[in-house]
Amino acid sequence: MTRKYFGTDGVRGRVGEAPITPDFVMRLGYAAGRVLAASEKRLPQGEHPAVVIGKDTRISGYMLESALQAGLSAAGVDVLLLGPMPTPAVAYLTRALRAQAGIVISASHNPFEDNGIKFFSASGTKLPDQTERAIEKALDDPMQTKPSAQLGKARRINDAAGRYIEFCKSTFPNELDLRGMKIVVDCAHGATYHVAPPVFHELGAEVIAIGNQPDGLNINHECGATSPRALQEAVKQHQADLGIALDGDGDRLVMVDGSGELYDGDQLLYVIARYRHQHGLLKGGVVGTQMTNLGMEHALGKMKIPFARAKVGDRYVMEMLGERSWLLGGEGSGHILCLDRHSTGDGIVSALQVLLALRESGSTLDGFTKDLTLYPQILINVRVVRGFDFRENAGVMAKLAEAELALDGAGRVLLRASGTEPLIRVMVEGKSEKEVRQWAEAIAETVRLAAG
Repeated sequence: MTRKYFGTDGVRGRVGEAPITPDFVMRLGYAAGRVLAASEKRLPQGEHPAVVIGKDTRISGYMLESALQAGLSAAGVDVLLLGPMPTPAVAYLTRALRAQAGIVISASHNPFEDNGIKFFSASGTKLPDQTERAIEKALDDPMQTKPSAQLGKARRINDAAGRYIEFCKSTFPNELDLRGMKIVVDCAHGATYHVAPPVFHELGAEVIAIGNQPDGLNINHECGATSPRALQEAVKQHQADLGIALDGDGDRLVMVDGSGELYDGDQLLYVIARYRHQHGLLKGGVVGTQMTNLGMEHALGKMKIPFARAKVGDRYVMEMLGERSWLLGGEGSGHILCLDRHSTGDGIVSALQVLLALRESGSTLDGFTKDLTLYPQILINVRVVRGFDFRENAGVMAKLAEAELALDGAGRVLLRASGTEPLIRVMVEGKSEKEVRQWAEAIAETVRLAAG
């Protein structure tokens, strides 16, 4: 069965347009509640399944939260409301509160006009495909509200932020602290605005917080992991040792050193992998994606660290880690999975793992990555009409073959459709930045013309 609504990261779209409308989201809550109630066999007689709901700081979160709550209640499911909380916090609190599932209302790094709904299982991981398919199937059935005596109740978890702050701190060794470090933390005006600065401050760092004044409309706007220039400028302005940028829902991470140099997810994953390898803490190897820089693969190879590529998307990195019983993986975009620390990608926890490596070694980001030489990599996003399949266009495929022939094994070309937006992502990588840029622009223009 082809999934009609669920993409690689839940259901996502423009607010007010299908499927991100109040009526659909209410039906989604009801369908999810029915599936979860039917699959839950452990509860004592008369007790309801419980679902945790968190959201980022988009203004539409209020509307969608109410719609989800109504649908879940109609299906006889209790709701635990967290308010604005990072996606990884919802994963953690779903486990900590022994809920049957967690739901996040967020469109991650997208602008405020978008929003989405994504689910976590009781163990704090993404829902299995079969469960998502069951929810989609249940969406076709009419809503039949439970009798009043069987409706779900809702209550707010008032200490959610404090619980998550303590969890994040627990992933950093008790015998270490961050005293003497000045760190700028960019919260992207998103869900980490009230939790990320306290984590680093309570571990001893002097913290300058930026992007921590959400107004419902400014999430990810010229700030955060997807727009790190504000962080780079703040680090230099405050003469800080480091800068940490998170995205709107807190699962992505990029960092900046004291000189304002930017370090992406590939480089930060390398720092964690190298530190763990040096200390005998790396179990197995590292999982990247089709987008992971070729230089990363070569640098890990020199250390005899196994490396494997998954499809783009943290859920696919997670799947491959599970298949191989490895613990460490991630993407250049800043999704980093440390499965010995958390069940999902977590920007704050990942930053702490990088800081652990730097603290223990006495090194800097520049020093710790000196053996990592990244190849020039150009990524161009081409907006297309929904449903456009570049693989069925002869002109696009011919240009792709031409580029691969010209690079002659000294680089890579990757075209893929975004799982969350109507975009074709064109990536070209190789040793010559000039050649890479020329081919990326040529392929992008071919896609643009083909898509009309």
